[in-house]
Amino acid sequence: MGDPRNKKFKLTASSIKQLVTDMITVDGRKVAFMYRETPDNYIDSGWRFMSGFESPEYMDDPSNHAVYDVNTIANYDTEIIPFLDAPVGSAFERAGGSGPLLEVHDFEPPAD
Repeated sequence: MGDPRNKKFKLTASSIKQLVTDMITVDGRKVAFMYRETPDNYIDSGWRFMSGFESPEYMDDPSNHAVYDVNTIANYDTEIIPFLDAPVGSAFERAGGSGPLLEVHDFEPPAD
């Protein structure tokens, strides 16, 4: 396999959806914010997960994001499991980044 930095990918970095940040999968933080949007394709659950500590600059860097199976993220933070059947448009957060996940009613997903 070649070095991915030398590949010409079909999708540009700016067109990749931000699904899970490295603050969860690399730094080991809990999911502090999660929302569900319309899936992009048949294998996409629509869930997007963040730790709540991501700055705008962090979010703008595509190297800080990756696509994972929801089961993988549930292994990092089992507290998300009860919410995974929530419908598109649902959002949950931990107040102050800790405590239980609570439903959010005033969230608008980012525009594509």
